[in-house]
Amino acid sequence: MTKTNDFKLNEDEKPFDPPGEGKPKPIKPRDAATLILVRGGREVMMGQRARGHVFMPDKWVFPGGRVDPGDARLPAATELTPQTEALLKQGGVVRRSPRAFALAAVRETLEEAGLKLGGDAGPELDKLNFVARAITPPYRPRRFDARFFLADAEAVLAHDDPIAGEELLHTRWFSLDEAEALDLPSITRFVLKEVRARLAGEAIAPPFLRWARGAHTLERLNG
Repeated sequence: MTKTNDFKLNEDEKPFDPPGEGKPKPIKPRDAATLILVRGGREVMMGQRARGHVFMPDKWVFPGGRVDPGDARLPAATELTPQTEALLKQGGVVRRSPRAFALAAVRETLEEAGLKLGGDAGPELDKLNFVARAITPPYRPRRFDARFFLADAEAVLAHDDPIAGEELLHTRWFSLDEAEALDLPSITRFVLKEVRARLAGEAIAPPFLRWARGAHTLERLNG
């Protein structure tokens, strides 16, 4: 396993929203997972968070949420590739099995967007690619240690007509340009640029974004 040196991001590259007023009590980040579905190599599926939500109200996001204790035990038709497993174990102490993150992303996609991956045997996890990890900085009132996955919708979905769930409204497919014009959280915008680069054929290692030594820091992970 190798990794590049950490480096600090420029002001316009910062992947997290600025802190609010006051100094929230430090809290431990919760494990989370997100799935970015791409259709035709040029569209992504997104939904809008409700205005009443405490966390990122009105923002457009990819489906995702916290990892539940039972996610690691959910069935799957195929497992993650060895390379993806290795990448998910990087970045310090990881207390969950790699498949827990992938299956959490799959579950949240069904709950939030009404899109089911796989049949009775479960999803094909080997078709999910790990694209980024980000830990919310310590100054935020809610913190997540999130893993972002990317998958070809036509390869993993039985149908591609999203249905709004309990948390995401107006779920639909957007072109990459349309998606970038939405009201996005900073981290979503950052990851969307990573997705665009991958779809353009760039071979890039997943970024690991976090707050270190008093600044936003990016490290590229390599399996």
